Amino acid sequence: MLPRARIPYGTWGSSYFPAWQTSALAEVNIGQFAGESMARILGLRGVKKSELEYLIIGSTIPWHWKFWTTPLVSSCMGHRIPGYHVEQACATGLQAVLLAGAEVDNGAADVVGVLTFDRTSDSPVGVFPERRAHERTQALADVWDNFGFDPATGNAMIAAAGIAARKYKTDRAEVDEVAYHRHQQYFEAKNSGFLDRVLVPLEVLNVAGRPLGRIDDDLGARDLTLDGLRAMRELDTCVTGGTQTHASDGMAALLVTSEDRAKELSVRPEIDIRFVAKTEVRTQPSLMPEAPAFAVQKLLDRTGLTMADMAVVKNHNPFAVNDVIFAELLDYDWREMNNTGCPLVWGHPQGPTLTRVLIEALEEAVELGGGNVLVFGCAAGDVGIASIFQVS
Repeated sequence: MLPRARIPYGTWGSSYFPAWQTSALAEVNIGQFAGESMARILGLRGVKKSELEYLIIGSTIPWHWKFWTTPLVSSCMGHRIPGYHVEQACATGLQAVLLAGAEVDNGAADVVGVLTFDRTSDSPVGVFPERRAHERTQALADVWDNFGFDPATGNAMIAAAGIAARKYKTDRAEVDEVAYHRHQQYFEAKNSGFLDRVLVPLEVLNVAGRPLGRIDDDLGARDLTLDGLRAMRELDTCVTGGTQTHASDGMAALLVTSEDRAKELSVRPEIDIRFVAKTEVRTQPSLMPEAPAFAVQKLLDRTGLTMADMAVVKNHNPFAVNDVIFAELLDYDWREMNNTGCPLVWGHPQGPTLTRVLIEALEEAVELGGGNVLVFGCAAGDVGIASIFQVS
C-alpha cells in the first residue's frame, strides 16, 4: 500500500488535549490556532515551513471561516500552499494521514503536511431551514446533538456502547478493570517522560498578542481508583462516567513524504516508516464498539498477518467496552495494547484523536526497535477503521 509514501520520524507533534471549557482553547479560532501551532512544531523539529508543498487538514466541528479550509489554515501557518479539508467523524485523524500518503504515492507532491484539530468547547449551533418538517426551522448544537442522536437509529452514542455490551454479555467488572488499567498506563507514560517526546506545550494568545494561557496538560485525565470506578453509577450497560471518554480540544500534526525527502527531513534518517495496509467496515446500526474489531480482522485476513505480528497496538476507544469486545473477538489480551495512553483517558476532540494515537504508536515502536504498528478506531455509530504501518 502506498509504496512511495513515508512518515519521517520525529517531524510530528500534538498539543495536549484539555477537556472542554477547561483551557484558553475555548476562546480561540481553532483553525487559526492549529495553523500557528503546526508552524511552532515544525520549527521545534527543525523543518522549514517552506519544505511543505501541500496541506491536508481534518476537523469535524464547524469553526469560524471554515469555508476557507486549508488556504486559511496554511496562511495562519505562515506558508501559503494549497490543500483541502477532510472529515469522517472520529476516523478523520487517520484518514487525513492515509490521504496524504496517496498524494505522495501518486506523485502529486513530495512533502505533504497533515494537520487535524477540533474544539468541542462552545461548539456552534446551526439553524437549518427544513421544508419537509412542521417546525420549518431546526437548530442543531453540533457536538451535543450529534453525539446524543444518530439520525439513522435515533440512539445516542452511549446507547451504542450499552447495546454492544448486552450483545456480548460483557462483564461490568472487566470493563472497570480495563478503564483502571488504561488510566495507569497513561500516568506511567506521562511520569516516564514518554509523552514529552510527542506532546508540545503551546501558548494561546488573544487578538492583541497577549497571553490567554498555556496548553501544557491533558486537563480532564483523572487518576481513578478501581474502587472508585466500581462505585460509579451505570449510565447504560457497562458504561459509567469513568469508563467513557470526555469532550476536549486540541490539534496534532505530522508530515508524509517520499522516501528521499523522509531521509532529509527526519531527525533520525535511518528510521523508515511505511504504510502497509488499511481497511474500513460497517457493522449493524448502533453496534459501533464491535466495528473496529471487524475492521482489524479484515485487515489481518487481507495481509496474512496476525495479532502476534504487531509490535504496537493502539486504538481510539471512546468506551472501555470497545476494548473488551475487541479482546474477545480477536482473542487478544487487552493489557498488551495502549501502553502509553489512549483517548479513553486523555479525551476526544474527534479530528486529531487518531492522529495523536498514531504519533504515540509510532514513537513507541521506535522505542521498541521497530515492528508493525496497528492503529484502529470507530466512527459515526457503526464504522470501524484500521491501518498497519511498519517501522524499521
